[in-house]
Amino acid sequence: MRRLVTTFFIVSLAVFVLLLPPAKAAPKNDGFPQGGSLNYGEYGRPATLDPITSNDMISLRISELIFNGLVGIDEKQEIVPDLAERWDISPDNLTYTFYLRHDVTWHPKEGEEPRPFTADDVIFTYNIMKHPQTITPLKVRYEFIDSVVKLDDYTVQFNLKRPILNGLAKFTFKIIPQHGPENKEFLTREDPFVHHPIGTGPYMLKNVTADGEVILVANENYYRGRPHLDKFVARPFADQNIMSQALMFNAIDMIVLVNPRDIPQIQGDKRLVLQPYNALSYSFFGYNVRNPLLADKRVRQAITYAVNRQEMLDSFFNGQGTIISGPFAPGSWAYNLDVEPLPFDPQKAVSLLEEAGFSKGDDGIMQKDGKKLSLILKVPIEKESEGVKRVVLGFQNYLNKIGVEIKGEFKEWQAWKEDVFLKHDFDVVFASWVFDDSADITSLFHSSEIGPWRNNFGGYSNPEIDSLIVESKLTLDHEKRRTIYRKLHALLAEECPYTFLWTLTNYAAYHHKLRHVAIHPYKFFSFSDRWYIPEQEQR
Repeated sequence: MRRLVTTFFIVSLAVFVLLLPPAKAAPKNDGFPQGGSLNYGEYGRPATLDPITSNDMISLRISELIFNGLVGIDEKQEIVPDLAERWDISPDNLTYTFYLRHDVTWHPKEGEEPRPFTADDVIFTYNIMKHPQTITPLKVRYEFIDSVVKLDDYTVQFNLKRPILNGLAKFTFKIIPQHGPENKEFLTREDPFVHHPIGTGPYMLKNVTADGEVILVANENYYRGRPHLDKFVARPFADQNIMSQALMFNAIDMIVLVNPRDIPQIQGDKRLVLQPYNALSYSFFGYNVRNPLLADKRVRQAITYAVNRQEMLDSFFNGQGTIISGPFAPGSWAYNLDVEPLPFDPQKAVSLLEEAGFSKGDDGIMQKDGKKLSLILKVPIEKESEGVKRVVLGFQNYLNKIGVEIKGEFKEWQAWKEDVFLKHDFDVVFASWVFDDSADITSLFHSSEIGPWRNNFGGYSNPEIDSLIVESKLTLDHEKRRTIYRKLHALLAEECPYTFLWTLTNYAAYHHKLRHVAIHPYKFFSFSDRWYIPEQEQR
């Protein structure tokens, strides 16, 4: 990887500005009241709280409250200014120049005054994000950038290796302060910053309690004006049923993702608002192809044929979703509707296993060369809800009928992540991915993304898939990219590195006292600085 080029200009005015004490941001002039707290329920705990090392949705939602990007996306899904007040794009689409706001400050560390946000922070963020020793799913997303140049304290220029489609949307990545991490070269999950971050966003981290509650307070210096709510509290739950009951009994004010089985109960409560939102997501069983038994795609195909996905969706999630066939989220422009999900066909599953050299032993379990087809399914304990328990039990039953033994193991969240992403100590996982609108599956299936804490945790490698992914990144023709993605979809549907399950219809639920609620499709809290609670309902 090339070293980044940086240029420094010393300007007396900039030095003078840095010495001025930052003024507090003005209140919002939208007529809505200030005050009140929002306690919301999350199904599990965040592993980290920074936007670089995080790869789970709980962390992403919190980082949306704490950090900003150079540009943002508004409620119409259009690119709008954020930390950059404007930008220029060269005619050849190889140079993006961002002109930064002068009125943005970082959340202050205890006992310190807020520090100003400058171009140095942008370059620092990019350098640390791209460092080989920083483990982040963002790295492959920004491989198209060749260098970053500081033109002055409030102007930064990105030089691209090649023009890309929808390039401006790529610059929504969150900026972190150069005075934040202890290690100034690369970021690890051991750095104190990832658990106690400071950003420029509408809310500041106050503390994380012993029970795992993440407490955020309003940023009085937020450049868009102080957010209306005084406090956000993210409360973790290990059981979705308990979380729903907490909402019904006013112990929390919002659930970001409602258990489909609880929708009828919530719909019947006039105190609550049930709001759908279109998250690009899907659930899957993922396979560790390092296991020789799973390296044969016929085994993975057999498992997929053996599972009655529609029956599970109907029985366990009230049919609130759609069965999928491949690696892109339904609703995405990249999804190939011509590829049908593999049907439920236990006889075909047995036939494929026999073709792969397996035969049933005396105990009814398929075996090959004296080794039983016995697999360990690992599920994080935070996923130990009634619905997920039923999915695991259903999976075990379906596979048992074709002679495959599935042993379920529920693990504490961090232990599960270490087993899956670090040690790769698993055979099968039950999990979900949530996408932004880029439909980029590089980090999931490209062979370069195999390794500790990377998203290709199953170790899947296929030269044809690698080639198509690279080709998709090199084209500026949207229709050509769609054609490439259709091929990727068809190939991965056949290869079955995952058993692609379903996309669930997403609903948030909240008490009606919370007003002016707009939900971002996958980041959720992007517009939360405008949410408010009427004074008479604040507590």
